[in-house]
Amino acid sequence: MRLIRLAMLVGVLAAGGSAARAAEPLKSPADFAGIADRGARSQALFTEAGKVITSPRCLNCHPVGDSPTQGDDLHAHLPHVVRGADGHGAVGLACQTCHQADNFASSGVPGNPHWGLAPRSMAWQHHTLGQICRQIKDKSRNGGRSLVQLHTHMADDALVGWAWHPGIDSHGQPRTPAPGTQQQFGELIEAWIQTGAVCPAS
Repeated sequence: MRLIRLAMLVGVLAAGGSAARAAEPLKSPADFAGIADRGARSQALFTEAGKVITSPRCLNCHPVGDSPTQGDDLHAHLPHVVRGADGHGAVGLACQTCHQADNFASSGVPGNPHWGLAPRSMAWQHHTLGQICRQIKDKSRNGGRSLVQLHTHMADDALVGWAWHPGIDSHGQPRTPAPGTQQQFGELIEAWIQTGAVCPAS
C-alpha cells in the first residue's frame, strides 16, 4: 500500500507542471443573472472577461512600447525585436522570420499566420481594467470597430484564439492558456455588449 501511495505521489508531482498550467475557468453570463442592476451586471461581465484580456497570453502582444514581452512574467522578448512600421517587425527581421503559421514544438516558438503586435493605440500593459475597457470601445483607437465588430474580433479571430492553444515554451513546458475558452470569452463579451457595454469604474 505504501508503494502504491508513493507511486501516486510521484505521478502527481510529475504531472504538476502541466496541471499548474491548465486553463483557469471562466464564469458564464448566466452566473451574473442575479445582478439586478443592468449597468452593474455589465461591469461584472467585463470584469470576468478581463481575466482573459489581462492574461499574459494577451498582455505580451499588447505592450506599452515598441517591443513585445514573453512568458507569464512578461519578461523582455529574446532576442530583442521591435514593432516596426506595421507591428510586424523591423525591415529584415519581420515577426514571421521566427514565428511561422503554427506553433513550432521543436523550438518552442509560438506561431500563427498573422503573428504581430497590437497597434500602439491598443497597448494596455500596466493599464487598469476600466482603462482597457474604455480603450477597446474607443473607435479612434480600436481601428474604427463597432461593438459588434469587437465581438467578432474577440470571439472568432484566429490570432486571438491562439491564446487558448499556446503550445510549449523553449523549455518544453506547456504555456499557461488564457482562462476558459474563446467561445466562453465571446459569450461574456456579447452579454457585456447586450447590457450596455458599461466599463468598470477603475
